Amino acid sequence: MFRGLSQGAFGILCVIGAVFTFTAVDMMIKGLSGDYPLHQVVLARAGFALLIILAVFVPLEGGYRNIRTSRPWLHLFRGLSVVVANSAFFFGIASMPLADATAIFFFAPLAITALSVPFLGEKVGPRRWTAVLLGLIGVIIVIRPGAESFQIAALGPLIAALAYASLQIATRKIGVSEKASTMAFYIQFTFLIVCSAVGLTIGDGRFAEGVDNASVEFLLRAWIWPDAGDWPVLIGMGILSAFGAYLISQGYRLCEATAAAPFEYVALPLAVFWGIVMFGEWPDWVALAGITLIVGSGLYAFWRENVRGTDVAAKHPLPRNR
Repeated sequence: MFRGLSQGAFGILCVIGAVFTFTAVDMMIKGLSGDYPLHQVVLARAGFALLIILAVFVPLEGGYRNIRTSRPWLHLFRGLSVVVANSAFFFGIASMPLADATAIFFFAPLAITALSVPFLGEKVGPRRWTAVLLGLIGVIIVIRPGAESFQIAALGPLIAALAYASLQIATRKIGVSEKASTMAFYIQFTFLIVCSAVGLTIGDGRFAEGVDNASVEFLLRAWIWPDAGDWPVLIGMGILSAFGAYLISQGYRLCEATAAAPFEYVALPLAVFWGIVMFGEWPDWVALAGITLIVGSGLYAFWRENVRGTDVAAKHPLPRNR
C-alpha cells in the first residue's frame, strides 16, 4: 500500500506513527502513575521494548554485530540524558494534564536554537530570538507561576525539554554513523540499568512516607507486583516504545529533518485527545493560549531555519522514548 509513496512521504508517515505511539505510551504511564512507582513502570517498558528491538529490529538492520559501537561513552551520555528527560516528563504527567505537559516539552526545539549560540557558535537572528521568547512566554502561561493552579509538577516537562536540548547540542552527529536499531538499543538498555539501580536503592518506598503530592509519590512509591489486569498495559507500553523508537529514527533517516520535524507537533492534539477521552482533562483557555504560543513559535523557528538553510533545531527529532 506504500509502494507509490516517495521516500520523504514515507519518512513523514514514520514520524506520525512514532508520535502516535509516544503519546499512547504517555497516556498509559499516566494511567499507571497512581499505583506503581515511576522507575518500576519505566523498567517494565524498557525491558519489553528491548526484547522487541533485539528480536525484530536489530536483525532487520543487519544483525547483532550492529550493537558493537566505537562510541560507547557517547551512547551512555545520550542514554542518561534521555533517562533524565523521560523521568522529568513522566514526573510531571502524574499530576498535571497530559496536553499541558506535552506542550511545555515542545519548548525543546526553541531551547536548542538558544543553546546553539553559546555551545555551537551558531548565529541566531532577531526573528528566531523572538520565536524563542514567545515560546518561553507560552511555557510561563501554561505553568502559571504564582497562580493557585501552579504545581511543582509543571517544572518536570520544562526540565525534560532542557535536558533534551542539552543532549542534542552535545550529540548532534551521532545519527550519521549509527543505525536506528543501535541507537534504540542503547537507549532502552540505559533505562534498564538506571531504573534497576534506582529500584534497588529506594524501591522499598521508605522515602514516600507522609508524601501527599501525586508526582512526588509516583517518584518514591514502593515497588509492588503488578495486578494481572495491568500486565497487558505494561507489555503494550514496551511494544509501542520499541516501534516508536524505531519509527522516529527511520523517519528522520528517510526524510529531510526540516520537513519531518513539524509533524511531531501532531503530538499536541493527540495529547489533548487522550487527556479528554481517558482522564476527562479539558484544557482551559489559558492553557490553550500558552499551547498556541509554544506551537506557533516552534513551527516558525523550524520555518526560519529552513529558509536560512540552517538546521540547529529541526535537525533533531524529539526522542522522549527512544
